[in-house]
Amino acid sequence: MKGRPNHLAGVGSLVWLFVVGLPLYVMLIATFQSRTDYARNGPLALPEHFTLDNYVNDLNDGFARYFLNTVVVTVCVVGIVLLLVPPLAYAIVRSDAKATGRVFRLFLLGLAIPSQAVIVPMFYLINEAGLYDNLLGVILPTAAFAMPVCALILSGVMRDITPELYEAMTVDGATPRRIFLQLVLPLSKSGLSTIVVFSSLQAWNGFLFPLVLTQSSENKVITMGLYDFQTEHGVDIPGLLAAVVLSMLPILLVYLFARRALVQGLMGVGGK
Repeated sequence: MKGRPNHLAGVGSLVWLFVVGLPLYVMLIATFQSRTDYARNGPLALPEHFTLDNYVNDLNDGFARYFLNTVVVTVCVVGIVLLLVPPLAYAIVRSDAKATGRVFRLFLLGLAIPSQAVIVPMFYLINEAGLYDNLLGVILPTAAFAMPVCALILSGVMRDITPELYEAMTVDGATPRRIFLQLVLPLSKSGLSTIVVFSSLQAWNGFLFPLVLTQSSENKVITMGLYDFQTEHGVDIPGLLAAVVLSMLPILLVYLFARRALVQGLMGVGGK
């Protein structure tokens, strides 16, 4: 027998859909209107004259440069995390050395230190290293602050690999390097996808480090470039929202392709 329909749940779903969908509707509709039409008709009206000028103007006015800089920062941060975190997580899970445990506790301590608390010494350190107003000066601290969470997630996923699999490969004569490459990494795909998405979000949406550690327009990223739409005469809302749409598309695609692995990876935090 079929259960009775839950009308209250249906109404609640429609209300939630309206709450979520209305801001998206307002944002997307505004990007296809001119600034004059938007000011005259308001944010909820459909465009009188459909136009893509907001997107074209954004790309021609330097936003393409900010987009490229953000892609460079994001790719480099993800590359650093994927290069350093998997071996670290493997050592945390498999090594019995006291030094490994101390390193892991040091990484966990990094979870309790907000970037705002160390931004001043970070500025002096980056400046002394000659990396001020350089994308590398943004990449390194962004990757450093993403690594503690990524190490925690990936070590939790690796703990779910049963000891019998390690023992079977050891009996087969496999070296630790071979075990890591042929056993651990293939079975940690969900965790790897999780840290890719997390570090991508950290890099793509980063604001504090680009704000403090860069100055010239050549090294601006998307979060800083959005300020260009605010002038002394007002804010170009359609142009700003078009830039927001452009900035959210890549990271949205990353999330859509990796969302299942992301959930599985987060479920593995803490191990068994």
